[in-house]
Amino acid sequence: MNRIIALASLLAIGSTVAIAGPDLQICHGEYALCAASSTDATGKSIVVNGITFREGVSVCPVLHGPAIADMNLMNGSCKAPTGKVWSLFSNVKNFPQAPTWAVMPEVVRTFITTPAPGGGMSNMWSFPCVKREHLVNGVQLADCYGPLNESPWTSTSVPFGSVVGTAAAVGASNPVGGNIP
Repeated sequence: MNRIIALASLLAIGSTVAIAGPDLQICHGEYALCAASSTDATGKSIVVNGITFREGVSVCPVLHGPAIADMNLMNGSCKAPTGKVWSLFSNVKNFPQAPTWAVMPEVVRTFITTPAPGGGMSNMWSFPCVKREHLVNGVQLADCYGPLNESPWTSTSVPFGSVVGTAAAVGASNPVGGNIP
């Protein structure tokens, strides 16, 4: 619950900028949780609210239950297309994490983004994911596609030197997270 309150507080702070903030809704059912995932650049671009970013892909576990979504990025619906799930935010404290996909406790940390390869951050919140065909260690995984160095709060670019919160391990490439305004 504390994570949800913290997220809501950050969103309220971020909503004071010129860009409209997220349209929050609780979705129930299947979703991908990328909170502890790293991200690799795909070499493609992705457009978020009219701004072009480099695209990244993260491998994320698929979970079931309530999760927070941004309806602005999900066509106003929690229902994902067939074979896909949305990557959403959750207050789950223990979930499958790479590389073994064993269930482990979430360890939240901060880091500062750099221009070095893999030194950025990524945002996978409320972006589509393609479920993988085979389970790994009994866990359904999904490939989630989202922007590199884009703020989940304002949809603007996150400059290098920004403080970002993540649950990804130290050394993860372009960890999924959110900049701290």
